[in-house]
Amino acid sequence: MSSITRREFVRSSMAAGLVTVMPFSRVRGANDEICVGVAGLRGQGRSHIDEFRSTVGVRVVALCDVDGNILEREVKKFKDRNEKIDAYIDCRKMLEDKSIDVVSIATPDHWHVPLAAYAVVAGKDVYVEKPLSHTIAEGRLLVNLARKHSRIVQHGTQSRSSEGLMEAIAYLRSGQLGKIRMAKAINSQLRGPIGRKPDTDPPPNVNYDLWLGPAPKRPFNPNRFHYNWHWFWDYGTGDTGNDGIHQIDIARWGLGVEMPKAVSCSGGQLFYDDDHETPDTQIATFEYDDVYLMFEMRLWTPYPHEGHENGNIFYGDNGTMSIGRDGWQVTFKDGKPGPRRPRGGGSHIANFIKAVRTRKVSDLNAGVEVGHCSAALCHMANIAMRVGRRLRFDANREQFVDDVEANTYLTKQYRKGFELPTL
Repeated sequence: MSSITRREFVRSSMAAGLVTVMPFSRVRGANDEICVGVAGLRGQGRSHIDEFRSTVGVRVVALCDVDGNILEREVKKFKDRNEKIDAYIDCRKMLEDKSIDVVSIATPDHWHVPLAAYAVVAGKDVYVEKPLSHTIAEGRLLVNLARKHSRIVQHGTQSRSSEGLMEAIAYLRSGQLGKIRMAKAINSQLRGPIGRKPDTDPPPNVNYDLWLGPAPKRPFNPNRFHYNWHWFWDYGTGDTGNDGIHQIDIARWGLGVEMPKAVSCSGGQLFYDDDHETPDTQIATFEYDDVYLMFEMRLWTPYPHEGHENGNIFYGDNGTMSIGRDGWQVTFKDGKPGPRRPRGGGSHIANFIKAVRTRKVSDLNAGVEVGHCSAALCHMANIAMRVGRRLRFDANREQFVDDVEANTYLTKQYRKGFELPTL
């Protein structure tokens, strides 16, 4: 190690998967320190590192990213603090470390369930970013694997741990707004175009084959890589599964509903003329027996919709509740204002760690079932848009009724070497 630079070592170690090894050995007990490995180190991954490090009784012991440049940057932060850390290019290698109790996943969407499933089978608990899944079928598989292996799995819809929003949901359930007949989930913001870029060679120190993982083999393109992967079906779910899932999850939480009986959705590109595959405009309606859940998305509006960039409105017989980034507000039908409260309070990761210690799935604010259901609504909206018609849904079988084409979107093919575990 002393004769080569760290960057040279990263390059030389790409194929093997392991970058640095500083193993920990310990005997686990109920009150022992919880050791965490974080996979995916851009954006949310950096937040995960910071939150886990600031949680009492938790230690981040391993980092994983297929981009060696990003991995090196995050490893350096630990070295500068004189903290030991293991570093991996291949997340599957990281899972072989028996000292790791928890795996935190902030990878592109198409890696969420494969990595979470591998982790669960390896005996790890999992914190996985939204959306839980890339397809409805793989989401159900993760639910079943978590049950079989008695693993704690938390979904990254962190609003579920907001004390202010818990108070809002309790108010909705109190009956003071009467019967709630509809909820609207709003995702209204300006996301700039990405332009058009030719295929190129991957950047130095990037293991592009591992980045693709279960996705189809295709040439590298910078518009399908860091962050912009959200806008391509092979890796992402569009902004419905990226940002809209937060609002859809809050709407579903407030209404107290799970899978709908039908969904319709229209959408397309009114703004973009570039490499985007996913829509910049989408309107979906989820039908339940006595209530509707609507989702509206516009990625070309630098102004709020009904007072919100990202938010929710619940419509009741006696008035409305509006939930936004800052908090919630009730307005009665006669125009008089009702309660107004801030959003704040609560830590989603602290809630997860509590459940890891108690081994009680019921302690989770957004367990794997919650994540599966909210992600499934995002997938349903995208599928209904892509086939261009209203779809009926059988919640027991988790299939569309009498629609062969729509059901082809419920699952997908996984590239050889990256197949999912079986039950």
